[in-house]
This record gives sequence, C-alpha cells and structure tokens, in this order.
Amino acid sequence: MSDPRRHIPRTDALCALVDNRQLAPEAAKALAKRFQDMARRGEIPVDEVETRFLQAARKPLATMTPVINATGVVVHTNIGRAPLSQAATRELTRAAAYVDVEMDLAAGTRSRTRGEGARRALVEACPAAEAALVVNNAAAALLLATTALAEGGRVLISRGEMIEIGAGFRLPELIESARVELEEVGATNRTHPQDYAAKAGQAAAILKVHPSNYRVQGFTAEATVEQLRKIANEHSLALIVDTGSGLLHPDPALPGEPDATTALEAGADIVLFSGDKLLGGPQAGVILGKRESVDTLAKHPLARALRIDKLRLAALEASVRERTTPTHDYLHADPDSLRRRAERLAHSVGATVVAHDGRVGGGGAPGHRLPGWAVKLPASVAEPLRTGQPAIVGRVHDGHLLIDLRCVPQTCDGDVAERIKQCMS
Repeated sequence: MSDPRRHIPRTDALCALVDNRQLAPEAAKALAKRFQDMARRGEIPVDEVETRFLQAARKPLATMTPVINATGVVVHTNIGRAPLSQAATRELTRAAAYVDVEMDLAAGTRSRTRGEGARRALVEACPAAEAALVVNNAAAALLLATTALAEGGRVLISRGEMIEIGAGFRLPELIESARVELEEVGATNRTHPQDYAAKAGQAAAILKVHPSNYRVQGFTAEATVEQLRKIANEHSLALIVDTGSGLLHPDPALPGEPDATTALEAGADIVLFSGDKLLGGPQAGVILGKRESVDTLAKHPLARALRIDKLRLAALEASVRERTTPTHDYLHADPDSLRRRAERLAHSVGATVVAHDGRVGGGGAPGHRLPGWAVKLPASVAEPLRTGQPAIVGRVHDGHLLIDLRCVPQTCDGDVAERIKQCMS
C-alpha cells in the first residue's frame, strides 16, 4: 500500500495559495512546514494540511488573543494588566506612523525633548513632583534610581521590604545586579527609624518599598517617609520610595494604598511606580520627584538602555490627561449596577447570581475587597469559554465558574450571554 504521507502538499504549492503581500515568504514557509511535519508524524490527516495551513495563514499576524476579563480582577497580570482607553489606543495608533518623537519641526533639527509631553502631563497631574521621567517598566525605574543615586555605595532597606514579586522576580537581586550593595535593617515584621539611623553613616541612599502583593499584620512597625526624610537629611542620603501600583493621589476606595503625592509631600526625593496598574496606562516605569534627583537619573548612561518607545509614550500621555480610565471605572463600579447586569445575564442563560468580591490585582491593595456579583455556572464551561471567540476568562472556584462583569464593558454583555448559551448547549 502507498504511504499517504507521500501526498503531503509541497511547500511551494502551499505558499502559492496565500497572499504574499500580507504574509512574508519566510513566515509562509515556516507555517507550511509546521503542518507538513504534523502530517508526517500522523497528528493530522494528510488531506487536512492545506485547509489548516490556509486557516492559520488568514489569522491575524500577531498571535495574542483578545480576552474578555470576567474574573473580577481589575489589574490582571496574566491578561495584560490595565486595559487602555479608546483615547489612549487611538493615540498609540497615531504614533505608530512617523511622529516628531525626537525632532523639532520648527527648526527642522533633532531635539532633546523625547517624551516631553508625557513628562509634562505627569507633573501637571501630580503637582507635588518637580520633574518626571519615564522608562520601560517599574523594575527598570528601580534599577535606574538606585544605580544613579547610590552607584558604588550602600542602599538601606527594611528586611520586611526585601520582596519577591511575580514569576520569582526578586527586587534585591535586581538592585544588586548593578554596582549597588543592599544593607538590610530591622526585622521582618518590625523596622524602626533608629534601625536606619544606626547604619546611615555608611550608606548612600534609603529605599522604601511598598510590599504590594502581601500584608504583614499583627505585631508590626515600619518607618514613615517623614521619619526617613529626617534621617536622610542628617546624613545627606537620597530617599527613594517605590509605591508599586501607581496611585497619583489618595483614593478613599483603596484605603492604605500608598500614593505618589503623599510620598513626595512627605519628603521623598524619588517616587516610582508602574504605569500599567492603577494609573491605567501602558507598561511603563514612572519616576516622579525633585528636579535635581530626576535630572541625575536622566543623565545616567543606563537611562538610554531603559528608555520607553514612542507608542507607549503616546498612550501614557493620553491616559494621564484623560478624565478617567477603564481601570478607574472598574475599581469604582457601582455594586447595584453590577448586580442588575448579573441578574440580566443569569436570566438570559438560566443561571443564578451569587455575591462575589472583586480584587484590585497587580499587587495593588492586597486583601482589599471590591463588593460585587457574579453569575454561577458549571466549571465545565470554563475551558470552551476561554478557547472560543471571543475568549472569555472567568474565575473557577469551589467547582463552579464565576462570571463577574466588573471589568466587562456593558456593550459586551450580549456577546457574553451568547457565548455562554453556546457552551452550555
């Protein structure tokens, strides 16, 4: 009998079926080889190679799949953290073409004002800051701040703030990758001002880090920014405060969450945080502070290696200038409105509504609950909802799938209902 694999379509025959104006020849060949190899291994029938190749070739060129976030977690790291607003998305798309990111159009020469619009927007939104700088992400901001202000010296940090964040990433290892030595002070649960003062004479800077992903409760103590400012003044040290999740001002809805304004007014030289968490913008490391300190960071050679691209500069500026962002709206969603939407969805699909507390996510306000509601479905529906179109990600808990509409645009409620009906049937 003839081996059916002898009839696997040739690479050139498959590539001839696609529009080379959209798909690069190398990409088409790699795609053809993928399905040819699957057929050779017996994973798919030979007569399906052409069909599957064409289906894959006609998909979007980028492989990331848009997701409807029905988990109730606002800043969900696994699905991209903060969603951009329509205005920020529009400005990002506009910046994808040629823009004057490093050019003075009036003079016709190269400028040194890269990112000026985003920096100005940040200072206007947070008047406690004299200057701003934006880099690739918060880890980059921390690396740049400690290196530029304490290179070759010691940085004092509380043992209770030697944290590890997602994916096994440890801040101490990041900082010590530069020419900076971390000096631990205090104990895990209690660190006092005198612990810093005892070692301040041999240090170059003090670093205070918001734990973000956890809380230490019970017999605890920590030094305030005001207390650390006094110690820093007595020993001519820089004071760096990592607030983490990116609030610019205190928010009554997030009690206890640190904000940039309060830290700067308390005396921090530098405050840094993520742009794609509570700020509601794109991935970025935002640095706010005293002009002299920010200028020192901006002039350091490392700043060039950590700089942010034009697309995110445009999205960040729009996010800061806009009246509100999706992240802010989801955090402050009205529980009664969420309940009405959940009840309509439950009635439509034949399910029940249960109380469900949302979460801030992304390390913001750990343990703080956002009162809300969810539609309770069988756990078996979770996988087909995730893998269909549109992809819907809910929360599987205690053997059930919970669909929380907090982070779902209301215009998508109908699509969610239809997808659930399809999967339930």
